[in-house]
Amino acid sequence: MLKSDLIKELKSKHSNLTNPQIEIIIDTFFTSIVRALKTGKNCQIRGFGNFYLKTIKENYNSRDPRSGKLIYVPKRNRVRFRIGKNFKKFLNQ
Repeated sequence: MLKSDLIKELKSKHSNLTNPQIEIIIDTFFTSIVRALKTGKNCQIRGFGNFYLKTIKENYNSRDPRSGKLIYVPKRNRVRFRIGKNFKKFLNQ
């Protein structure tokens, strides 16, 4: 689903809102999730799931697959999503 599809869906359910208002709501929702993750907090949406950061430790012994040389891979963060119980039930019906 694209952002434009999401705007159309919300417009059909809430006809009193304009497209720019809906777009601001969607952008605010996603930027608040990103801001929370940047500060190291988890973002939990009840019934939907959890967005959280997982730190991948540094690796000194990785190899470049093309040349076979040893390379250093620094520590980094990855965003993970854990599905909620209600959402999992809904998908598996």
